Amino acid sequence: MFTYDELTRHCLQKIPTLTEAFERLFHGRGGCYSGWEFLTLDAIDKVLSVNYFADPGDEQETQLNGFFKSLFEAGHFETVVLQRRYRSEKPSGVLFGQMPKAVYAIEDGLKYKLELLKNQNSGFFADMKIGRQFVREQAKGKRVLNLFSYTCAFSVAALKGGASSVVNVDMSKAVLETGRQNHRLNDLEIKGTRYMPYNILKSFSRIRQAGPYDLIIIDPPSFQKGSFAATKDYAKIIRRLKELASEQCTILSALNSPHLGSDFIKALFASQAPEFHFEARLPLMESFPDKDDEMALKNLIFKNF
Repeated sequence: MFTYDELTRHCLQKIPTLTEAFERLFHGRGGCYSGWEFLTLDAIDKVLSVNYFADPGDEQETQLNGFFKSLFEAGHFETVVLQRRYRSEKPSGVLFGQMPKAVYAIEDGLKYKLELLKNQNSGFFADMKIGRQFVREQAKGKRVLNLFSYTCAFSVAALKGGASSVVNVDMSKAVLETGRQNHRLNDLEIKGTRYMPYNILKSFSRIRQAGPYDLIIIDPPSFQKGSFAATKDYAKIIRRLKELASEQCTILSALNSPHLGSDFIKALFASQAPEFHFEARLPLMESFPDKDDEMALKNLIFKNF
């Protein structure tokens, strides 16, 4: 059992080493810290973002509130926000301090707009940093397709890496608008960027018209009620890749489900898109430890050349 004292020492030792304006301070979700699987802590500049994925119980919550208050009073953070991810009603609020007018993640010199109180997700997934770095390194001169683009963080990274064009596809017009803002925040050329507010599974003909693509990113939710379930819908994406891909195309195929391992994706490519061969799995972030790598984020690279 990982103790409360060990938790506080872990965080206090890590705080002085923080270098970017969005870093995972504590990652209980990976199961490496017994008894604290419900808890994640993110340091976002001077904001501490606390997430409870289950009810911690009165005793643990009282302890944690005391710790967060001590961090606030010591000046490590100017604001502490809490989101109870297990609640559907009024899950978020400010514990200490005042919420800044604007909060941004900063990663590798790039800036992304966050919403810490309005939505379940902040608008940025810090565990995908290595995936964004890969895209930025591969993007020069490439035509990029960003499927399930959310707030277009991959697009920002691709354009910064010199992509000739990026097409972002997501059902939500609201997240695509945040994506536009993320491009403007980074002074990126908007001319070579397109935003398609479509259901991907019903819009392949429209998406294909802007191709072919040299770099395709597939980063879907593992399950989104009424729109996507990885177990049955991921195959529908992969079997259409041949229609979208150039003759020399790289695929970043991502999956963040604890119930589906990397072999699930490899098997889909083998059966649905055998012209693409598996190249590598990108490493995990050290700040997101997991007792089983196959339960953590999977970023797999495939190529047809």
